[in-house]
Amino acid sequence: MVENESERLLNEIGQSLMEDPDYPSEPTLLYTQLDHNMIRPAIFKELGNHFLYRSEMSDRLTYGLLDLWDAQNARDRWTELEFVLRDGRFHVTYFYPDEIDPEEDLGVRSERSLRRHFGDKPIVYPPLLLDGEAPRYDL
Repeated sequence: MVENESERLLNEIGQSLMEDPDYPSEPTLLYTQLDHNMIRPAIFKELGNHFLYRSEMSDRLTYGLLDLWDAQNARDRWTELEFVLRDGRFHVTYFYPDEIDPEEDLGVRSERSLRRHFGDKPIVYPPLLLDGEAPRYDL
């Protein structure tokens, strides 16, 4: 993939994370696993004394991630991405299959990444929803 295309897609991903209608400018961690037409995201927003887990992804973010992953050389393709957004700037780390313990859950890796970048605070997860219910958070 051409470096300029990679940079364009990473900027698009950052812009998409900042389009969160409820928490646009809070420090954010996106930790995601990708494969062919599959994304397992974990998005966390830092809100003072705790983190808020966000499960909603815009189409723009979804397609930006898939395009970034698809554009990689298939032989050297990373499988997980850590995207840290803070003060309008981002830092990205790619993880390759040989760097990941297949027995370890993605949630464990994403929480470890969160604490490494933002410290040890409680994480607020949304309650499980019944069919047709909209998500709400008790903070």
